[in-house]
This record gives sequence, structure tokens and C-alpha cells, in this order.
Amino acid sequence: MCEEHQAGIGRRAVFLTGAAAALTLGSVSFASAAEGGHSQSRTVRGTLPTGSPDFVYVPVEVPHGVREIKVAYTYDRPQVPAGTAGNALDIGVFDERGTGLGGEGFRGWSGGARTEFFLRADEATPGYVPGPVRAGTWHIALGPYTVAPQGLAYEITVTLTFGEQGRTPRPVYPPERAKGRGRAWYRGDCHLHSWHSDGRRTPAEIAALARAAGLDFVNSSDHNTSSAHAHWAEAAGDDLLVLLGEEVTTRNGHVVAVGTDPGTFVDWRYRARDNRFGRFARRIRRAGGLVVPAHPHATCIGCTWKFGFGEADAVEVWNGPWTPDDEVALADWDGMLVASVREGRAWIPAMGSSDAHRDPDVVGLPQTVVLADDLSRRAIQDGIRAGRAYVAESADVSVAFSVSGPRGEHAGIGERLRVADDSPVTVRAEVTGAPGCTVRLVTDQGVLHTSAPLPAGGDGAVEWRTTPAYAAYVRAEVRHPAAAGPLPGSLAAFTNPVFLGRR
Repeated sequence: MCEEHQAGIGRRAVFLTGAAAALTLGSVSFASAAEGGHSQSRTVRGTLPTGSPDFVYVPVEVPHGVREIKVAYTYDRPQVPAGTAGNALDIGVFDERGTGLGGEGFRGWSGGARTEFFLRADEATPGYVPGPVRAGTWHIALGPYTVAPQGLAYEITVTLTFGEQGRTPRPVYPPERAKGRGRAWYRGDCHLHSWHSDGRRTPAEIAALARAAGLDFVNSSDHNTSSAHAHWAEAAGDDLLVLLGEEVTTRNGHVVAVGTDPGTFVDWRYRARDNRFGRFARRIRRAGGLVVPAHPHATCIGCTWKFGFGEADAVEVWNGPWTPDDEVALADWDGMLVASVREGRAWIPAMGSSDAHRDPDVVGLPQTVVLADDLSRRAIQDGIRAGRAYVAESADVSVAFSVSGPRGEHAGIGERLRVADDSPVTVRAEVTGAPGCTVRLVTDQGVLHTSAPLPAGGDGAVEWRTTPAYAAYVRAEVRHPAAAGPLPGSLAAFTNPVFLGRR
């Protein structure tokens, strides 16, 4: 049986949480009991106007004896003028434990990637967490990402199937260590999406592509869900370390949690003015993860980073194929380096990841190459956190970068060469796999040296001499030839800095 319930802005309770206001509509109820295997459906229709809150909750009264919840939804997509946002409506669900910030009741999120989902004790749609279907008030969570001037008309159908519940499987997670090479440079991609969010690849398919790209580690980072964590064990192996995380996708920027404890969920339902990001950055760290703002200058709606970098362990400077917003992110990061050395405060290391979702997205373009003591979760994180890393467009490109002092002192990427300010130092960059590229040496004073193009074989070495008084840090950029005009060519690789001087 299908019954209709009209839901609109006139029937609501509003709960304000700063900028991320929430709207709760009238509840949807079902009969209290039914025979095993029997299903009941209810349909909810409504319209959201422009300026709607970030989240709209539809309460669903779930009786005892339910085996499965299934939700399907549609919404209109009217024509809009060029430059005007159309309709986009995300969806997820919270169980009887509620919608409180922190996510105790979180049971899944698919954003705008799916038009329907189901949950049972023994299985769930990717993006959703299997587990008991308990009686109580559940909430369908709608996220009106953008709303057209005409408003957003939606229809939701909830179907409950009654019967005996299955058994929830015990999750199996990938190991925290793979067979490494001791202290060595390990290649990884820490920002990837599977079919557990808006990607189109399974964990097994991503792992195969990672191996083909010459990677040693990857990080599971689906949008606003940890449901993939329990599906990576078979894809991992002695040759591939799988870290577990999440891309926390707020309306004021995205942050990648890198290497959290298995099953960790991090809430995303807040904006910068709510002053709640620090709470969830600490949540990531308590779960053993790194806090990495992603594509901070991306131009997609809600992607630009607005939370500041005080909580960041690293920042994703290069995201996918090189684009102008990556150039802006690189310049912004370099400005943060300048401020850190001049103000005597800690610096933030840089990373790069593919953000691959589907074909033709290339896993490992780019990749972060980390000097770590072993191929393990903790060792890789330690290397990233310390800045012992560079970013390359593929496994074909390698960079060895160091600075030496007059008495044999030596420092590598992410380290400090502690010599007097007037000491002559030698900067050396050795590059392989970058034919025709130039090597630029960048300091707090700007670009102070640019090499001749590397030979057709792609291998070469560059040396430059300076002093700490002239350069507080130095880092390397390997650039392709410029395509046109005065703009620099795209990156083949870049390093974190080496710092110079006793400070």
C-alpha cells in the first residue's frame, strides 16, 4: 500500500546551528506491525525554496519488526539562466539515535550520487552502514546543495519490509602495515573516491590501478561516509598499504582525513562561522589521522577552503591534473612558508593527490612521495607530518633534493641545515623522468634560479649556491615547458622545502 503525505515549508520545526541551519519536517508514520516479508510504502512530496537551510530532515517513525528500509527520491531540474545554479539535492539517513552533530545516529550518505538506497542488518547500499533496523524515529537527511530560483520540488518514497533481521557481519579491515623496504621513499595517493560515494570504481578496481601506477599506499577518502572501510581488506596486500579515512565535505571547504582508525566517521554538517571545525579536526587526530585541507582554491560550489590552516597537518596543494587553481594553491602555500620563517612559527607541509573518481581520472596523478621508516600507517603519517615528501605527476618522475654546508653538514627535504647565516651552502637537485622540464629553485625571496631544460632522456642535476642570510628556505619545482605566454608550465614535480640557518 502506498500513501501520500504532503511535506512543505509550512509544516516544520527549525533548529538553528549557526550558518548550517536545519529544518525538520512533519514525520512519516507506518503501521505498527505486518507479516514477515510484507512491505509498506509512504511517499512524501514538498518544495524547498531558494535560501533553504543546509540540511532538511524528514522524520520516519519505524515500528518494531522491520527487516529493511529502502528510500528512493527524485527532484525536478528546471532550466535556469546561464550562470545561475540549478537544483542539486543530496541525501543520507540517520537512525533512531538521532541527528545530533557528531553523528552517533549516522547510517549513511550518498550525496547526489544515487537515487535510492537500502539498509539491512546484513547488507547496505555502498555509502551506507549495515546494522540492525531498530524501532524509533529515523531521519532522512536532505542536503539542498543548490536550489534554482523556481525552487526545488522533491518526492521521497520510503519502503519498510518486515521480517526477521539478518546477522550483521563483523567488519574486517586492511592491515596497518605492508611489506616495505625499510627506510625508503614510498609513493601514495591519499585522495580517492570509490562507489561508496560519488566514484564509479570498487576498492578492488582502485587497488589495481594504484598498483599499475607504481603506488605503495592509498587512502580511502569517500565523501562524508566511512562505509568503504570494511571493504578494503581484500584489496590490500604486502605490496599495497591501504589507509582509511574520509573526505569531510562541508559547505565551506573539504578536508581529507588521512589514516584514521577503522570505522571512524567525521561529521561535516557545519560552516566556518559555526566555529566547530576545531572539534572535528581533533576528532580526526584522536582517531590517529592527519588533517589535510583539500583543493583549497577549487572553484566548485562549497569547495573553497574557509576554515584557515591552524588545524592542518598538511595541505593538498596539487589536486588531479595541473590547473590554474593548483597554481594559486601553490602560491598561497609558498606565502604561508614565507610567513612561517619570518614569524618563527611552524610550517605546513604540502601534498598532492589525484582526487580520482572514475574513468578517465588517473589514479596517482599526482602522487605524494614520502620518506618513511617503513611501509606502515604510522611511518607514512610521520613522514607526511614532518614534510619529508615531494609530489610527482607519476612514478616515472623522481627528485632527490638536498642542501650541504661547508663542513659536510647535510639536510634533505623537510629538514633544516643548521649553519651560520653567512655560511656558503650548496643546493642540489637530481631529477629523473622529466624530459624538457626546467628546475626552478624557489626561496622566501622568490624564484632565484632556473635551470636550462633537461635533456631528452629526462635526467639531470642542478646545483646552486647561496647562504641562509639570502635564502631562509629553498624548494624545487620541476616544470614542463610553458604552453603559451608568460605563464609558467605545469608541474612535473615539486618538493617541500629545506630550511637554512640556525633558527
